[in-house]
Amino acid sequence: MSVKQNNLKSWFKSGTPWVWMNAGAVSIAVIMTLGLMMVIAVRGLGHFWPADIVEADYQVPGESVRVMAGEITQIEEVPRARLAASGLPVTAEGGEFMTRELFKVGNREVFGADFTWVVGEWLSNPRTPENLTAFERREWGNFYGYLINVKENGQLVAEGDASWSALQERIERVEQLHQQLVRLEKKDIGRINAGLERIRLQTRKLELQGELDAVAQAELDAERAQWDAEYKVLETELIALNQAFNRDSVTVKTVDGREVTLSLGKVVRAFQPNAMGLGDKLGFYFAKLWEFVSDDPREANTEGGIFPAIFGTVMMTLIMAVIVTPFGVIAAIYLREYAKQGPLTRVIRIAVNNLAGVPAIVYGVFGLGFFVYVLGGSLDRMFFPESAPAPTFGTPGLLWASLTLAILTLPVVIVATEEGLARIPRAVREGSLALGATKVETLWRVVLPMASPAMMTGLILAVARAAGEVAPLMLVGVVKLAPSLPLDGNYPYLHLDQKIMHLGFHIYDVGFQSPNVEAARPLVYATALLLVLVIVVLNMAAVYIRNHLREKYKALDH
Repeated sequence: MSVKQNNLKSWFKSGTPWVWMNAGAVSIAVIMTLGLMMVIAVRGLGHFWPADIVEADYQVPGESVRVMAGEITQIEEVPRARLAASGLPVTAEGGEFMTRELFKVGNREVFGADFTWVVGEWLSNPRTPENLTAFERREWGNFYGYLINVKENGQLVAEGDASWSALQERIERVEQLHQQLVRLEKKDIGRINAGLERIRLQTRKLELQGELDAVAQAELDAERAQWDAEYKVLETELIALNQAFNRDSVTVKTVDGREVTLSLGKVVRAFQPNAMGLGDKLGFYFAKLWEFVSDDPREANTEGGIFPAIFGTVMMTLIMAVIVTPFGVIAAIYLREYAKQGPLTRVIRIAVNNLAGVPAIVYGVFGLGFFVYVLGGSLDRMFFPESAPAPTFGTPGLLWASLTLAILTLPVVIVATEEGLARIPRAVREGSLALGATKVETLWRVVLPMASPAMMTGLILAVARAAGEVAPLMLVGVVKLAPSLPLDGNYPYLHLDQKIMHLGFHIYDVGFQSPNVEAARPLVYATALLLVLVIVVLNMAAVYIRNHLREKYKALDH
């Protein structure tokens, strides 16, 4: 055997090739992950940039020229034969491919759809007029056109060059009124409705108990009258705000010459991206980003923000962590420290490990059947009979979603904690017992603190899995739209029976159930990026706590 062959054989025996192979696999995985995150970030965050509005002449062969305007959101090359098969008058002359562009034309009430595909070769004379205005609305999507005038209660107040400043002043006023309306409806009127509902339930409860006498009825009527009087005051204020909210309007001319009147009560903002400089566009971009993470959704979740989904995801994950941690730790302590190590214990460990591989939807069905129908229905019959037939806890909600995720992630916490307990040297336990400590004191003061980093590792894995789950949550508490948060100022403040929104389900809903697919597509990427960031933040917080505990009890390991 030659020297080269001996060296090659020794090199393989040393394990160096496998080290390089593993390092290469890890590098490829990291590059693919970063590439995926880059694609999601570019496509998601790019949605909020104020793109130029292009106006161009469009002529289909054999038809008259028409003017169209909008944002170019996608450009692709398609075979000429494919366009001909779709019914377009495409000739055989030219290359094999033609350009197809997706225009966001807005003006849904005029054109019937927000987006339209056009053939790039049939577009001519593209231009970007600086006074071409985009109106972002609370419903019906964007409207593109030229501002003609501003009216107040139908009376002309500004036109021509003075219209733009008058428009911005009134939009700012409308936004302030909108915030007042939301605060009035959600907080003040919501508080009154919650009070009236409590009175109704209290009345029904006294009826079922046979204790609704004249004195109790008089007290309830007096309290109801107080709420009604407060509501009448707020109702008057609400009517006045609505009248002021819908006072102003604008007249806008579309690029094809039609004039349309828009109520400013339905306009969120108006901007002219073709006239905006880099600084203005950056300011607009970050304002839209802030709206995305802090506002409620609009337009079937394709516009506005996703704050209720962020809040619901974080709240549910935190409640899940509070539930799963003590149960997982207690189960691991029993299996490692107290249970007799025999065939039964081994079977239990195998069962726990197998539970970690059960499909998530199975946990959702279990949560719906046991938590919602059995446990929730029993709670309603025992503690909330006055609410019947409307369920209180016998319906999907925040509590059952959190419990279902806790059951789903329980095996992960048990396994991680048990491994941490197994790594504690026996000499440490024996030393504590030799100094006179009981077994419970040894566990509480010595073993558990040393095993706390492993517990946090289990919790990190549990949070990472739970925050991204979707399938079980569709059955036990997550819905398409729930703008009211489960945490508010109305007793009992944390409403565990309330349904919530979730970032994972929001991605599914926007991506696959939206009536406006083209408008929803960029929000799928933006929401996916935000979900990853939320999971990273939760995990980093848990990692920080774990590292702190590891440093604190490092001396005990030696």
